[in-house]
Amino acid sequence: VSPGNCWPLRGHQGQVVIMLPARVHLTAVSVQHIRKEVSPSRTVTSAPRDVAVFSELLMLCFGPKGLDADGEEEVLLLTLTYDVTKEATQTFPLKTAPFPRAFSYVKFLVKSNWGDPKYTCIYRVQVHG
Repeated sequence: VSPGNCWPLRGHQGQVVIMLPARVHLTAVSVQHIRKEVSPSRTVTSAPRDVAVFSELLMLCFGPKGLDADGEEEVLLLTLTYDVTKEATQTFPLKTAPFPRAFSYVKFLVKSNWGDPKYTCIYRVQVHG
């Protein structure tokens, strides 16, 4: 994790959907951002603040064009607040862990950041399971 080497989202809100390498029974989510001391601007206002984590289960079926997504089912796994005054890497356990269903996709929905109106930086998101 180095300053500026992040996944930028336009504005103070945004989302990313991450495809996992295998179906996972999730137990926790970790979020990492750079520390204020290593930031060129000496601020971390682009860090995510309020986040909702969903798992998505794509329903796949064979249609006239081959394999198609037949719909999505979204499950709220966790809401969290990343605190820029604490450790750079913060782990948030799911209340029901491990989650009884395994998922292939995780949606990381940033509801707000720490004050930057132009962009939000996601440095590292890890799922545990």
